[in-house]
Order: sequence, then structure tokens, then C-alpha cells
Amino acid sequence: MTTGLHSTPAPRNEPVRAYAPESPERVHLKNRLEELYQTWQDVPAVVAGRPVRTGRTSEIVCPHEHGHALGQVHKLAARDLVRAVEAAQAARAGWIRLPFEQRASVFLKAAELLAGPWRDTLNAATMLSQSKNAYQAEIDAAAELIDFLRFNVAYAEQLMRIQPASAPGVWNRMELRPLDGFVVAISPFNFTSIAGNLACAPALMGNTVIWKPASNAVYPAHFLMQLLAEAGLPPGVINLTPADGKDVSEVVLGHEDFAGLHFTGSSATFTRLWQTLATNLPRYKRYPRIVGETGGKDFVFVHPSAHLEHTVSAMVRGAFEYQGQKCSAASRAYVPESAWPAIEDHLRAQLARIRMGDVRDFSNFVNAVIDRPAYDRIMGYIQHARAASEADIIAGGRGDPHTGYFIEPTVVLARDPHYRSMVEEIFGPVLTIHVYPDRAYSETLALCRDSSPYGLTGSLFATDRMAIDEGSRALREAAGNFYINDKPTGAVVGQQPFGGSRASGTNDKAGSPFNLLRWSSPRTIKENFLPPDDFAYPFGREP
Repeated sequence: MTTGLHSTPAPRNEPVRAYAPESPERVHLKNRLEELYQTWQDVPAVVAGRPVRTGRTSEIVCPHEHGHALGQVHKLAARDLVRAVEAAQAARAGWIRLPFEQRASVFLKAAELLAGPWRDTLNAATMLSQSKNAYQAEIDAAAELIDFLRFNVAYAEQLMRIQPASAPGVWNRMELRPLDGFVVAISPFNFTSIAGNLACAPALMGNTVIWKPASNAVYPAHFLMQLLAEAGLPPGVINLTPADGKDVSEVVLGHEDFAGLHFTGSSATFTRLWQTLATNLPRYKRYPRIVGETGGKDFVFVHPSAHLEHTVSAMVRGAFEYQGQKCSAASRAYVPESAWPAIEDHLRAQLARIRMGDVRDFSNFVNAVIDRPAYDRIMGYIQHARAASEADIIAGGRGDPHTGYFIEPTVVLARDPHYRSMVEEIFGPVLTIHVYPDRAYSETLALCRDSSPYGLTGSLFATDRMAIDEGSRALREAAGNFYINDKPTGAVVGQQPFGGSRASGTNDKAGSPFNLLRWSSPRTIKENFLPPDDFAYPFGREP
């Protein structure tokens, strides 16, 4: 029984640890890295809170050392997915009955566990299985996921406090129900935080979830499920279901009680899923909610007035952190002729200092791309640029897949602004630059806006305030997250809600109340304290 109107704790962004030499956090993380590296994990699916080992296994390997197996994951078959749906449905009634403060407490406790005893484990698991350096893992698997868990609770409370007006004699109120059915979370390989939020955000709002992680990101998901169980998440609320996409489409997305899709991944996959949902629409009991964050062809646009050192540092970080495997990564740049010689010199100088290799060596800024298909696809773009008459490779361009899937940070200079790598998403460590005439600033802004179907992130570098205003207006539709004098990556929960439109998704802004509202079904309640005792209105009376 609720006996108070509870306010949730004020959220705060989790401080990011630096892992400087000789620091205690560096020592602890390195120790945990070695422990996980040396310990083979048998990773089960989790259905109704219980581990499921099917014997249909695939290896979990380090992308930077693909000959080393971290363990194996058990994949669910179609019949197992049926049981997962049944588990989600069975858990639904009890989860809905829990008061909001009880559900919120689970995720607030999960945030504190991740900030403390689980931090090294989630960071190390992300580093090893996704080939992230210590800093990239820290801002992802620790800080951002903690922020999602804390801020989502506060945002949910904000939404619940939005209440309608009441006329005399009437009390109007609004409640947020979960969706009528189960939610499917399909998460990508590149961010542990996104994967966790895709499952946890709908669950916070009272939904039960079928979570299908990317096949090469099940390893950190395995530990996250253990963390959530320790935080008190009831069995069946979130079910971890490694499985073939075809089986998920047929069994889970084809179920009559499917209520919503929370997705992050490629635009092509999201389009196929939406088409599947449209085909299945007659069998559903309700119109499903569809939330997706997809691809990007994210830009850095440089005005002649830009500060050159700041611009180059943003290019290098934005394009090559985590090997360019971020949907927000800088993939194309527009540079004025007058600034290009100096920018090229600074760019070459910074790239010459970058080291590439194993994540356990903290001196490596760049690590491996995720797997062999990604390596082959990215190298295909590089080989095309090497042979193209309209483009030149001016830095990097080499790859080596023998030990790990390593590709050098690569810069392509494209004379044609519509050259392939200027307009197509690559999702790898390749930055393509087009040099434009200084006098063509306005025309090139339009070119940047119109030459890509995406609309996720972008940066504008300038010190001229008139140029900043013109660029901000011209690029309004080109980026859902727009940065002025900063790199186009690194959105922080509570500060820059994330998402884009056009071919980049539904722009429901992860890390904001807008996303949480999508996992709610509002109900308006009107209570009349003095109801009429006759049907007639005054206008109908005889004079």
C-alpha cells in the first residue's frame, strides 16, 4: 500500500574515470581484464530468470585476437523463443502491479551496482568482446549506462507528474500504463549502454521484454543480466534471447501479443523489420510502437574562420575513436581551400601518433573492427578509393586480419563531393574529406544537407557568428544532434538526448522523456463528485 508521494533521487551524470598510469582504477581494471581473458565463459540464454543451455553454440572471440575464445553462447531455437514469449507474458501481471517506486528501485540499485562492484566487469567484458579501449568502454558500459538508469527514473517521474486540469466538482487524472503486450529489444554490437537501455527503458515503464542482443555482443549482456538479477529484477521481466534473426522475426515479431519494437542497428535491417511488422499487422491485437535509431553519414563542416587545431582534434576523435564504429562517428568532412593545407598538416601529425593493437595495452588508441565481414566491407571502400580517379588515400589505408581485424585510421580526399565514401555509411575508421572553395560556403552547406539520406549527427566549426547562424539553419534537417565547435560523437544522457530522423531513425531521443513516453499507454480518468440526476439540460425547459 502506498502511503506517500515519493520523489525520485535527483539524477547526476556518473563521473568518467581516467585510468591514468599508477591509478587504483587502472590496476583494478587491468586485473579484471586478465581474469576474464583467462576464464572461459559458458554463456546461456536467460528465460524466466533461469539459464537456458541449448547446445546450439557459437564461439565468443576477441576481435583484436580472434584466435582467442572468451567462451561460447547458447542460441535459442524457435521453440525456445515461444517459451521466452510465454515467460514475458507470465511475468507481466506481477510487474505491472508493482508500484512505480518499487520498479524504479530495481534500476536505481542496478546503477549503483554498476558504479561500484560491477564496473570493472562490464568494462572489461566490453573491451574484450567488442575491442574497445579503456576510455571508450568507460564512457559506454559504465558512465552512459549508469546515466540511462538514473535519468530514466527521474524522467518517468516527470511524465507521471503531467496531470490534466480539473473543473469544479470533477477530479481528472492521468496514469501511464505499460503497453498491452510485450516489447522486443534488438540491440547492436557497438554500445553496451544502448543495449542495456533498449531493454531497461521499456521495463521501467512496466513492460516485459524479449531482448535479442547482437551475436557478437552477448558477452557483456550476460554479465548485465547477472547485475540486474542482483538488483532485484523479477524473473521474466527481461529475457535474454540470443537467436537467429529469422526465428525472432517469425516467432516473436509474429506473435499476436507483440506490442513494441525498440531497435538500434542498420537502416537496412530496420526497414526489413518494419516491413515484417506491416505484413503481420492484421494478426496483432494492437498497433505496435516502433522506435528505431539506425545509421548515419555524420559530418564535420569547417568554415574558413574555424580554429584549426580544435577542428583537427575533433576530426581525429570523431572519426577514429572506437574505429569509427559509432552511428555518430565523423565519416565525411567539408573543408575550405584556405584552411586545407594547415588542416592536412595537423591531421597527418596527429594520425602519426596513433597506436593500434590489443585493448589490454592501454597505449593503443585504436583497436580492431568487430569481425571479418566488417573488415572486408570497410577494406572494400578503401580499395575502391585506391583505384578511383576521383579520390586519393592521403593517410592510412592498410589492414591486417591475421591476428585481429585491424584497419589503420584512413583519410580519403574526394574531389567529387558525391564520391561513394562521401555519401555511403561505412561504419569503420574511414574519414572522407572534400575541399570546397571558400566563396561557396552557402552552396556547400546545401550539398552537405542534401547529399546524404541520413540525419543523425554533425558538427560545424567556425568562429564567425554569422557563419554559425547560417550553418545552423542550413543544416537543421541534416542532424538530430548538432554540435558547434565540437566533435559529432559523445552525446551525454541528460545533456544531449540522442537520435536522428530521415534514414537515421524515428528520432525518439534516447536518454529523454520522449523515449519513455513511447513505452507507455496513457489513460485519462474522470471522477465526477456530483453527477446529474436527470438527462435534461436547462436549454430545454419551457419558459
